[in-house]
Amino acid sequence: MVTVYSTTWCGYCDRLKKQLDRENISYTEVDIEQDADAAELVKKVNNGNQVVPTVVFADGTAMTNPGVLQVKKHLAGNA
Repeated sequence: MVTVYSTTWCGYCDRLKKQLDRENISYTEVDIEQDADAAELVKKVNNGNQVVPTVVFADGTAMTNPGVLQVKKHLAGNA
């Protein structure tokens, strides 16, 4: 499972979501501007900064502003 923390206005978020869709990688999207708990999680992962996209994997690890190849590599267990 992949969770993409994003905002509606983030171009990097849109790009990553389109790439994930193209690669048929399922994800759940969470808008940090609509979910205060999600915003806090993103800040915790990013040393106090609300950086999006932040991707959190089922194993609890996170990546900040990754490319689709990084996501695929992590999901394949080669992170």
